[in-house]
Amino acid sequence: MNRPHLLYTAWSFPPSRAGGVYRAVATVNAFANAGWDVTVLTVPEALFRTSTGSDEELARQIAPGVRVVREDPHVPAFQNDIARWSFGRARFPEVHKLLDLRKDFVHFPEPNYGRWRPGLEAMAERVHGEHPVDLAIGTANPHVDFIPGWHLNRRHGVPYVMDYRDAWQLDVFSGRRLITATRGVRRWERRLMESATEIWFVNDAIRSWHANEYAGEVDRMRVVANGFDEYRESLQIPVREERTDGLVFGYIGTITPNVPLAVLIDGWRRAREREQHLAGARLVLRGYIGHFGAGDAAASQAIEAAAPDGVSYEGPVGKSDIAAAYRGFDALVLALGTGRYVTSGKVFEYAATGIPVVSVHDPGNAATDVMKDSPAWVPAAALTTEGVADAFSRAARMAASQTAADRATAQRWGAQYSRSGQLDPRIAALTAAVGH
Repeated sequence: MNRPHLLYTAWSFPPSRAGGVYRAVATVNAFANAGWDVTVLTVPEALFRTSTGSDEELARQIAPGVRVVREDPHVPAFQNDIARWSFGRARFPEVHKLLDLRKDFVHFPEPNYGRWRPGLEAMAERVHGEHPVDLAIGTANPHVDFIPGWHLNRRHGVPYVMDYRDAWQLDVFSGRRLITATRGVRRWERRLMESATEIWFVNDAIRSWHANEYAGEVDRMRVVANGFDEYRESLQIPVREERTDGLVFGYIGTITPNVPLAVLIDGWRRAREREQHLAGARLVLRGYIGHFGAGDAAASQAIEAAAPDGVSYEGPVGKSDIAAAYRGFDALVLALGTGRYVTSGKVFEYAATGIPVVSVHDPGNAATDVMKDSPAWVPAAALTTEGVADAFSRAARMAASQTAADRATAQRWGAQYSRSGQLDPRIAALTAAVGH
Protein backbone atom coordinates (compact mmCIF):
# COMPACT_ATOMS: atom_id res chain seq x y z
CA MET A 1 0.00 0.00 0.00
CA ASN A 2 1.25 3.49 -0.82
CA ARG A 3 2.29 5.67 2.09
CA PRO A 4 -0.10 8.56 2.76
CA HIS A 5 1.25 12.03 2.00
CA LEU A 6 0.94 15.01 4.37
CA LEU A 7 1.39 18.59 3.20
CA TYR A 8 2.25 20.70 6.26
CA THR A 9 2.39 24.50 6.12
CA ALA A 10 4.20 26.50 8.80
CA TRP A 11 5.77 29.94 8.62
CA SER A 12 7.83 29.08 11.72
CA PHE A 13 9.93 26.04 10.89
CA PRO A 14 13.61 25.35 11.66
CA PRO A 15 15.88 27.16 11.87
CA SER A 16 13.25 29.53 13.32
CA ARG A 17 13.43 29.85 17.11
CA ALA A 18 9.85 31.12 17.53
CA GLY A 19 7.79 29.34 20.19
CA GLY A 20 5.42 27.68 17.73
CA VAL A 21 8.25 25.96 15.88
CA TYR A 22 8.42 23.14 18.42
CA ARG A 23 4.81 22.18 17.80
CA ALA A 24 5.52 22.20 14.07
CA VAL A 25 8.59 19.97 14.31
CA ALA A 26 6.84 17.57 16.67
CA THR A 27 3.79 17.25 14.41
CA VAL A 28 5.86 16.67 11.29
CA ASN A 29 8.04 14.10 13.05
CA ALA A 30 5.03 12.29 14.52
CA PHE A 31 3.42 11.85 11.09
CA ALA A 32 6.74 10.75 9.56
CA ASN A 33 7.26 8.21 12.35
CA ALA A 34 3.69 6.95 11.80
CA GLY A 35 4.54 6.02 8.22
CA TRP A 36 3.53 9.14 6.32
CA ASP A 37 5.48 10.94 3.60
CA VAL A 38 5.71 14.58 4.71
CA THR A 39 6.28 17.76 2.72
CA VAL A 40 6.61 21.10 4.54
CA LEU A 41 5.86 24.48 2.98
CA THR A 42 7.71 27.31 4.71
CA VAL A 43 9.91 30.37 4.18
CA PRO A 44 13.66 30.65 3.42
CA GLU A 45 16.08 30.01 6.26
CA ALA A 46 17.70 33.42 5.76
CA LEU A 47 14.49 35.13 6.86
CA PHE A 48 14.97 33.89 10.42
CA ARG A 49 18.70 34.49 10.55
CA THR A 50 18.23 38.16 9.64
CA SER A 51 15.12 38.91 11.70
CA THR A 52 13.63 36.75 14.46
CA GLY A 53 16.72 34.68 15.21
CA SER A 54 17.54 31.03 14.54
CA ASP A 55 18.23 27.75 16.30
CA GLU A 56 20.44 25.75 13.94
CA GLU A 57 20.51 22.67 16.18
CA LEU A 58 16.72 22.33 16.00
CA ALA A 59 16.93 21.77 12.24
CA ARG A 60 18.82 18.56 12.95
CA GLN A 61 15.86 17.22 14.92
CA ILE A 62 13.62 16.95 11.82
CA ALA A 63 12.85 13.32 10.97
CA PRO A 64 14.79 11.83 8.04
CA GLY A 65 12.91 11.89 4.75
CA VAL A 66 10.85 15.02 5.48
CA ARG A 67 10.92 17.25 2.42
CA VAL A 68 11.05 21.01 3.05
CA VAL A 69 9.98 23.41 0.30
CA ARG A 70 10.76 27.08 0.85
CA GLU A 71 9.47 30.18 -0.92
CA ASP A 72 10.23 33.83 -0.24
CA PRO A 73 7.00 35.63 0.77
CA HIS A 74 8.63 39.04 0.12
CA VAL A 75 7.30 40.50 3.36
CA PRO A 76 8.85 43.95 4.05
CA ALA A 77 8.49 43.53 7.83
CA PHE A 78 11.28 40.92 7.71
CA GLN A 79 13.58 42.78 5.30
CA ASN A 80 16.06 44.36 7.68
CA ASP A 81 18.88 45.26 5.30
CA ILE A 82 18.22 49.00 4.95
CA ALA A 83 20.74 49.24 2.13
CA ARG A 84 18.32 47.27 -0.04
CA TRP A 85 15.30 49.44 0.68
CA SER A 86 13.89 51.73 -1.97
CA PHE A 87 14.37 55.49 -1.54
CA GLY A 88 10.67 55.91 -0.81
CA ARG A 89 10.66 53.30 1.92
CA ALA A 90 13.81 54.65 3.56
CA ARG A 91 12.62 58.27 3.42
CA PHE A 92 8.97 57.69 4.34
CA PRO A 93 8.76 54.32 6.13
CA GLU A 94 5.31 54.88 7.70
CA VAL A 95 3.74 55.95 4.41
CA HIS A 96 5.42 53.06 2.61
CA LYS A 97 4.06 50.57 5.13
CA LEU A 98 0.48 51.83 4.82
CA LEU A 99 0.58 51.75 1.02
CA ASP A 100 2.29 48.36 1.00
CA LEU A 101 -0.47 46.74 3.09
CA ARG A 102 -2.68 46.75 0.00
CA LYS A 103 -0.51 43.94 -1.35
CA ASP A 104 -1.67 41.83 1.56
CA PHE A 105 -5.36 42.61 1.73
CA VAL A 106 -5.95 42.17 -1.98
CA HIS A 107 -5.14 38.48 -1.42
CA PHE A 108 -5.93 37.70 2.21
CA PRO A 109 -6.95 39.82 5.25
CA GLU A 110 -3.73 39.49 7.23
CA PRO A 111 -1.21 42.33 7.51
CA ASN A 112 2.31 41.44 6.31
CA TYR A 113 1.39 37.86 5.45
CA GLY A 114 -1.64 38.03 3.14
CA ARG A 115 0.54 38.48 0.04
CA TRP A 116 1.93 34.97 0.56
CA ARG A 117 -1.36 33.39 -0.53
CA PRO A 118 -0.60 33.14 -4.30
CA GLY A 119 2.81 31.65 -3.60
CA LEU A 120 1.38 29.12 -1.17
CA GLU A 121 -1.33 28.06 -3.60
CA ALA A 122 1.22 27.62 -6.38
CA MET A 123 3.52 25.58 -4.13
CA ALA A 124 0.63 23.40 -3.00
CA GLU A 125 -0.35 22.72 -6.63
CA ARG A 126 3.22 21.79 -7.56
CA VAL A 127 3.61 19.44 -4.62
CA HIS A 128 0.24 17.81 -5.26
CA GLY A 129 1.09 17.37 -8.94
CA GLU A 130 4.38 15.67 -8.11
CA HIS A 131 3.07 13.50 -5.26
CA PRO A 132 -0.70 13.55 -4.59
CA VAL A 133 -1.51 14.94 -1.15
CA ASP A 134 -3.80 12.89 1.12
CA LEU A 135 -4.04 15.42 3.96
CA ALA A 136 -3.01 19.04 4.49
CA ILE A 137 -2.35 20.74 7.84
CA GLY A 138 -1.71 24.44 8.35
CA THR A 139 -0.49 25.74 11.69
CA ALA A 140 -1.13 29.37 12.56
CA ASN A 141 -0.22 32.05 13.02
CA PRO A 142 0.08 33.49 10.45
CA HIS A 143 -3.34 32.31 9.39
CA VAL A 144 -2.48 32.38 5.71
CA ASP A 145 -0.87 29.02 6.56
CA PHE A 146 -4.40 27.58 6.32
CA ILE A 147 -4.62 28.48 2.62
CA PRO A 148 -2.84 25.47 1.04
CA GLY A 149 -5.23 23.02 2.70
CA TRP A 150 -8.29 25.05 1.79
CA HIS A 151 -7.02 25.46 -1.78
CA LEU A 152 -6.33 21.75 -2.29
CA ASN A 153 -9.69 20.87 -0.77
CA ARG A 154 -11.51 23.25 -3.10
CA ARG A 155 -9.60 22.13 -6.21
CA HIS A 156 -8.97 18.44 -5.51
CA GLY A 157 -11.07 17.41 -2.50
CA VAL A 158 -8.07 16.98 -0.19
CA PRO A 159 -9.09 16.98 3.52
CA TYR A 160 -7.35 19.54 5.71
CA VAL A 161 -6.77 20.43 9.35
CA MET A 162 -6.61 23.92 10.86
CA ASP A 163 -4.16 23.95 13.76
CA TYR A 164 -4.47 27.06 15.92
CA ARG A 165 -1.48 27.77 18.15
CA ASP A 166 -3.21 30.97 19.22
CA ALA A 167 -6.35 32.67 17.89
CA TRP A 168 -7.13 34.86 14.91
CA GLN A 169 -9.78 37.06 16.47
CA LEU A 170 -9.29 36.57 20.22
CA ASP A 171 -6.72 38.39 22.35
CA VAL A 172 -5.77 35.53 24.68
CA PHE A 173 -4.49 37.95 27.33
CA SER A 174 -7.41 40.38 27.55
CA GLY A 175 -10.18 38.02 26.41
CA ARG A 176 -11.43 40.71 24.02
CA ARG A 177 -11.72 40.60 20.27
CA LEU A 178 -8.61 41.90 18.51
CA ILE A 179 -8.77 45.17 16.61
CA THR A 180 -7.52 43.25 13.56
CA ALA A 181 -10.63 40.99 13.62
CA THR A 182 -12.21 42.73 10.64
CA ARG A 183 -15.25 41.59 8.69
CA GLY A 184 -12.87 40.11 6.17
CA VAL A 185 -11.18 38.03 8.85
CA ARG A 186 -14.54 36.77 10.14
CA ARG A 187 -15.69 35.82 6.64
CA TRP A 188 -12.46 34.00 5.89
CA GLU A 189 -12.36 32.18 9.21
CA ARG A 190 -15.91 30.92 8.73
CA ARG A 191 -15.15 29.90 5.15
CA LEU A 192 -12.06 27.97 6.20
CA MET A 193 -13.75 26.24 9.13
CA GLU A 194 -16.78 25.17 7.11
CA SER A 195 -14.75 22.79 4.94
CA ALA A 196 -12.05 21.72 7.43
CA THR A 197 -11.93 18.07 8.47
CA GLU A 198 -10.63 18.94 11.94
CA ILE A 199 -9.91 22.16 13.83
CA TRP A 200 -7.28 21.97 16.57
CA PHE A 201 -6.81 24.25 19.59
CA VAL A 202 -4.13 24.19 22.28
CA ASN A 203 -6.52 24.35 25.25
CA ASP A 204 -10.20 24.01 26.03
CA ALA A 205 -10.64 27.69 26.87
CA ILE A 206 -9.73 28.74 23.33
CA ARG A 207 -11.77 25.88 21.86
CA SER A 208 -14.82 26.96 23.87
CA TRP A 209 -14.54 30.54 22.66
CA HIS A 210 -14.53 29.38 19.04
CA ALA A 211 -17.33 26.90 19.71
CA ASN A 212 -19.52 29.82 20.76
CA GLU A 213 -18.58 31.72 17.61
CA TYR A 214 -18.97 28.80 15.21
CA ALA A 215 -21.56 26.47 16.73
CA GLY A 216 -21.99 24.58 13.46
CA GLU A 217 -18.37 23.41 13.48
CA VAL A 218 -18.17 22.20 17.11
CA ASP A 219 -18.17 18.50 16.22
CA ARG A 220 -14.88 18.95 14.33
CA MET A 221 -13.10 20.99 17.01
CA ARG A 222 -10.44 19.18 19.02
CA VAL A 223 -8.06 20.09 21.83
CA VAL A 224 -4.52 19.06 20.90
CA ALA A 225 -2.37 20.41 23.72
CA ASN A 226 1.23 21.31 23.08
CA GLY A 227 2.82 18.63 25.22
CA PHE A 228 6.55 18.20 25.79
CA ASP A 229 9.30 16.93 23.50
CA GLU A 230 12.50 15.10 24.35
CA TYR A 231 15.51 15.51 22.10
CA ARG A 232 18.99 14.39 23.11
CA GLU A 233 18.16 13.46 26.68
CA SER A 234 15.21 12.47 28.85
CA LEU A 235 13.39 15.16 30.81
CA GLN A 236 13.14 12.87 33.84
CA ILE A 237 15.57 14.96 35.87
CA PRO A 238 16.99 13.53 39.13
CA VAL A 239 17.03 15.45 42.40
CA ARG A 240 20.12 17.66 42.48
CA GLU A 241 22.61 16.51 45.11
CA GLU A 242 24.13 19.99 45.48
CA ARG A 243 20.87 21.61 46.60
CA THR A 244 22.11 21.65 50.21
CA ASP A 245 24.64 24.31 49.15
CA GLY A 246 21.79 26.63 48.16
CA LEU A 247 18.61 26.13 46.15
CA VAL A 248 18.53 27.21 42.51
CA PHE A 249 15.22 28.35 41.03
CA GLY A 250 15.04 28.50 37.25
CA TYR A 251 12.90 30.21 34.62
CA ILE A 252 13.21 29.11 31.00
CA GLY A 253 11.31 31.00 28.32
CA THR A 254 11.15 34.21 26.33
CA ILE A 255 11.04 37.25 28.59
CA THR A 256 8.41 39.52 27.04
CA PRO A 257 6.46 42.49 28.45
CA ASN A 258 3.64 40.02 29.21
CA VAL A 259 5.81 38.19 31.74
CA PRO A 260 5.13 39.70 35.22
CA LEU A 261 8.82 40.35 35.80
CA ALA A 262 8.41 43.15 38.38
CA VAL A 263 6.14 41.21 40.73
CA LEU A 264 8.26 38.10 40.17
CA ILE A 265 11.42 39.88 41.37
CA ASP A 266 9.64 41.70 44.20
CA GLY A 267 8.07 38.47 45.44
CA TRP A 268 11.39 36.65 45.21
CA ARG A 269 13.11 39.43 47.17
CA ARG A 270 10.44 39.38 49.89
CA ALA A 271 10.55 35.59 50.22
CA ARG A 272 14.34 35.52 50.35
CA GLU A 273 14.29 37.94 53.28
CA ARG A 274 12.18 35.69 55.49
CA GLU A 275 12.38 32.07 54.32
CA GLN A 276 15.33 30.12 55.76
CA HIS A 277 15.37 27.68 52.84
CA LEU A 278 16.01 30.61 50.50
CA ALA A 279 19.12 31.79 52.32
CA GLY A 280 21.80 31.83 49.64
CA ALA A 281 19.30 30.73 46.99
CA ARG A 282 19.56 31.91 43.39
CA LEU A 283 17.00 32.70 40.71
CA VAL A 284 18.38 32.01 37.23
CA LEU A 285 16.58 33.33 34.15
CA ARG A 286 17.22 31.60 30.80
CA GLY A 287 15.83 32.47 27.36
CA TYR A 288 15.68 35.38 24.95
CA ILE A 289 14.77 38.83 26.20
CA GLY A 290 12.14 40.02 23.74
CA HIS A 291 10.34 38.13 20.97
CA PHE A 292 12.76 39.19 18.24
CA GLY A 293 16.00 38.80 20.15
CA ALA A 294 16.57 42.57 20.10
CA GLY A 295 16.36 42.81 23.88
CA ASP A 296 14.22 44.83 26.25
CA ALA A 297 16.09 47.56 28.10
CA ALA A 298 13.59 47.76 30.96
CA ALA A 299 13.66 44.00 31.55
CA SER A 300 17.46 43.89 31.41
CA GLN A 301 17.76 46.75 33.89
CA ALA A 302 15.29 45.13 36.30
CA ILE A 303 17.25 41.87 36.23
CA GLU A 304 20.58 43.63 36.74
CA ALA A 305 19.17 45.63 39.66
CA ALA A 306 18.12 42.38 41.35
CA ALA A 307 21.62 40.86 41.22
CA PRO A 308 22.21 41.51 44.96
CA ASP A 309 19.15 39.34 45.62
CA GLY A 310 20.62 36.37 43.79
CA VAL A 311 18.89 37.02 40.44
CA SER A 312 20.89 36.46 37.26
CA TYR A 313 20.30 36.17 33.51
CA GLU A 314 22.31 33.40 31.85
CA GLY A 315 21.18 33.66 28.24
CA PRO A 316 19.11 31.43 25.94
CA VAL A 317 19.29 27.66 25.84
CA GLY A 318 18.78 25.52 22.75
CA LYS A 319 15.95 23.00 22.78
CA SER A 320 18.34 20.09 22.29
CA ASP A 321 20.27 21.18 25.41
CA ILE A 322 17.20 21.79 27.56
CA ALA A 323 17.57 18.71 29.77
CA ALA A 324 21.06 19.81 30.82
CA ALA A 325 19.68 23.20 31.83
CA TYR A 326 16.95 21.61 33.96
CA ARG A 327 19.52 19.48 35.78
CA GLY A 328 20.90 22.67 37.32
CA PHE A 329 17.59 23.63 38.98
CA ASP A 330 15.85 22.59 42.20
CA ALA A 331 12.58 24.43 41.44
CA LEU A 332 11.05 25.97 38.33
CA VAL A 333 9.28 29.30 37.89
CA LEU A 334 6.25 29.35 35.59
CA ALA A 335 5.79 33.07 34.93
CA LEU A 336 3.05 33.89 32.42
CA GLY A 337 1.03 36.84 31.21
CA THR A 338 -2.48 37.20 32.58
CA GLY A 339 -5.35 35.73 30.58
CA ARG A 340 -7.63 32.73 31.04
CA TYR A 341 -6.81 31.57 27.51
CA VAL A 342 -3.03 31.48 28.20
CA THR A 343 -1.39 28.08 28.70
CA SER A 344 2.18 28.25 27.31
CA GLY A 345 3.96 25.23 25.90
CA LYS A 346 6.55 25.45 28.67
CA VAL A 347 4.09 24.20 31.31
CA PHE A 348 4.13 20.68 29.83
CA GLU A 349 7.90 20.52 29.76
CA TYR A 350 8.05 21.72 33.37
CA ALA A 351 5.56 19.02 34.37
CA ALA A 352 7.63 16.30 32.70
CA THR A 353 10.71 17.05 34.80
CA GLY A 354 9.00 16.38 38.14
CA ILE A 355 10.84 19.40 39.59
CA PRO A 356 8.69 21.55 41.91
CA VAL A 357 6.96 24.30 39.92
CA VAL A 358 6.01 27.66 41.41
CA SER A 359 3.33 29.44 39.37
CA VAL A 360 3.76 33.20 39.06
CA HIS A 361 0.66 33.99 37.04
CA ASP A 362 -2.97 34.85 37.53
CA PRO A 363 -4.79 31.85 39.07
CA GLY A 364 -7.37 32.07 36.29
CA ASN A 365 -4.85 31.25 33.53
CA ALA A 366 -5.47 28.08 31.55
CA ALA A 367 -2.12 26.83 32.85
CA THR A 368 -3.85 26.28 36.19
CA ASP A 369 -6.08 23.65 34.56
CA VAL A 370 -2.96 21.80 33.41
CA MET A 371 -1.06 21.87 36.71
CA LYS A 372 -3.83 21.68 39.31
CA ASP A 373 -3.41 17.95 40.02
CA SER A 374 0.39 17.89 39.96
CA PRO A 375 1.99 16.70 43.23
CA ALA A 376 4.85 19.16 42.60
CA TRP A 377 2.87 22.34 41.94
CA VAL A 378 2.96 25.44 44.15
CA PRO A 379 0.59 28.17 42.89
CA ALA A 380 0.62 31.82 43.91
CA ALA A 381 -2.76 32.61 45.47
CA ALA A 382 -2.66 36.03 43.79
CA LEU A 383 -0.37 37.82 41.37
CA THR A 384 0.88 40.21 44.07
CA THR A 385 4.19 40.61 45.84
CA GLU A 386 2.84 38.90 48.95
CA GLY A 387 1.13 36.12 46.99
CA VAL A 388 4.28 35.41 44.97
CA ALA A 389 6.52 35.59 48.05
CA ASP A 390 4.38 33.03 49.85
CA ALA A 391 4.50 30.71 46.83
CA PHE A 392 8.30 31.00 46.62
CA SER A 393 8.58 30.14 50.31
CA ARG A 394 6.38 27.06 49.98
CA ALA A 395 8.21 25.98 46.82
CA ALA A 396 11.55 26.33 48.60
CA ARG A 397 10.41 24.01 51.37
CA MET A 398 9.17 21.49 48.83
CA ALA A 399 12.39 21.69 46.80
CA ALA A 400 14.53 21.21 49.91
CA SER A 401 12.62 18.13 51.03
CA GLN A 402 11.63 16.45 47.75
CA THR A 403 12.89 12.85 47.68
CA ALA A 404 13.79 10.74 44.67
CA ALA A 405 10.47 8.91 45.14
CA ASP A 406 8.59 12.21 45.23
CA ARG A 407 10.31 13.31 42.03
CA ALA A 408 9.44 10.02 40.33
CA THR A 409 5.78 10.36 41.33
CA ALA A 410 5.63 13.85 39.84
CA GLN A 411 7.32 12.63 36.66
CA ARG A 412 4.80 9.83 36.22
CA TRP A 413 2.02 12.40 36.53
CA GLY A 414 3.68 14.71 34.00
CA ALA A 415 4.22 11.89 31.48
CA GLN A 416 0.59 12.19 30.37
CA TYR A 417 1.52 15.42 28.57
CA SER A 418 4.02 13.93 26.16
CA ARG A 419 3.60 15.36 22.67
CA SER A 420 3.03 11.90 21.25
CA GLY A 421 0.19 11.39 23.72
CA GLN A 422 -1.51 14.44 22.27
CA LEU A 423 -0.84 13.72 18.60
CA ASP A 424 -1.10 9.93 18.28
CA PRO A 425 -4.91 9.74 18.62
CA ARG A 426 -5.37 12.43 15.96
CA ILE A 427 -2.90 10.80 13.59
CA ALA A 428 -4.68 7.48 13.96
CA ALA A 429 -8.07 9.07 13.27
CA LEU A 430 -6.80 11.03 10.27
CA THR A 431 -4.98 8.00 8.84
CA ALA A 432 -8.28 6.10 8.96
CA ALA A 433 -10.15 9.07 7.49
CA VAL A 434 -7.94 9.26 4.37
CA GLY A 435 -8.24 5.51 3.82
CA HIS A 436 -4.69 4.34 4.66
